[in-house]
Amino acid sequence: MSEYRRWLPALALIVLSLTWGYTWVLAKQGLAYAPPFAFAAERCVGAALALLIAVKLSGRRLSLVAPRQTIAIGLAQVAGFMIFQTWALVEGGPGKTAVLIFTMPIWTLLLAWPILGERVRGKQWLAAASTLGGLLLIIEPWDMHASLFSKFLGLMAALCWATGTILIKRLRGKTPVDLLTLTMWQMIFGAVPLVLLAFIVPERSTDWSGSYLGILAFMSIASTAMCWWLWIYILDRVPAWEASLSVLGTPVVAILSSRLIFGEAFKSTEIAGILLIGSGLALLSLLGWAASRRNPARIIEEKT
Repeated sequence: MSEYRRWLPALALIVLSLTWGYTWVLAKQGLAYAPPFAFAAERCVGAALALLIAVKLSGRRLSLVAPRQTIAIGLAQVAGFMIFQTWALVEGGPGKTAVLIFTMPIWTLLLAWPILGERVRGKQWLAAASTLGGLLLIIEPWDMHASLFSKFLGLMAALCWATGTILIKRLRGKTPVDLLTLTMWQMIFGAVPLVLLAFIVPERSTDWSGSYLGILAFMSIASTAMCWWLWIYILDRVPAWEASLSVLGTPVVAILSSRLIFGEAFKSTEIAGILLIGSGLALLSLLGWAASRRNPARIIEEKT
C-alpha cells in the first residue's frame, strides 16, 4: 500500500497534465457558443456544484476553515485566473496562451522568496534567466502589434495562479484544512465575481446547444472541479514552485492539440522561446529533485 501511495502524486500529475492540456482546445471551442465572462462563470458554477456534491457524498463537513484566506485564494486562483485566461483565449490562440500562462513557475518562485522563505540559490538563477529569456522571445515586446494584449492577459493569468499557489501553501502551513473542502469553498468564492461580471458586462447570449453542454460538462467536472482538487493534492506534498513545475506537461499537450486541431504555426523566435522556457523550468525541476534526494526530511516536512 505504501508503494502504491508513493505513485499517487505522479499519477495525479499525468491526469492533470493531459486534462488541462486538452482543456485549452475545448475552451477555445466553448467560446464559439458562449461569451468569455459567461463561459467562465458557467464553468466555475458547474465546478462548485460538482465539488459540493463530492463533499456531501464523501461524508465531509461543509464548515469553512480560515474564511479570509480561503476568500483570497478563491479571488486570486479562481476568479482572477479564469477572467484573464478566458479573455486571453479570445485575443489569441490556445497554444501560445497556454505557454504564457504556464510560465507561472517562475512567478511562483519569485513570490515564494519573500513570502514563504524559499530562496533562489546557485543554479536556480541560471534556470530563472533561461525562463525569462524565453518569455521575452515569446512576448516580443519590440514587436508592438495587437496580439501583445493577449500576451499581457496570459501573463496576468499566470501571476494570479502563482499568487493563489502561495496563498494555499501558506494556509496549509499554518492551518489544517481538508483539501476537497478547501477546493469547494475556493471555487464558490471564485465563482461569485465571475457571475457578477457575466451579468454586468454586456455580452451575447449563450447558445445552450448539445455540443456546448458537453463541453461545459467536461470543463466543469473534469477540468475545473477534479483538476483543481488534484492541484491542491499535489501542492500539499511538494514545495510551491516545485508543484508549479510539475505540470509542465500541460502546455506541451495544449500546443500539440492546438496544432492538430487549429493548424497553428509558430515563428522561429516563439519556438526558441518555448525551448528556453522548457529548459529553464526543467533545470529548476531537476535542481528541486536533487535537493530532495540530499535532504529527504524536507519532503516529510512538506507533507505534515
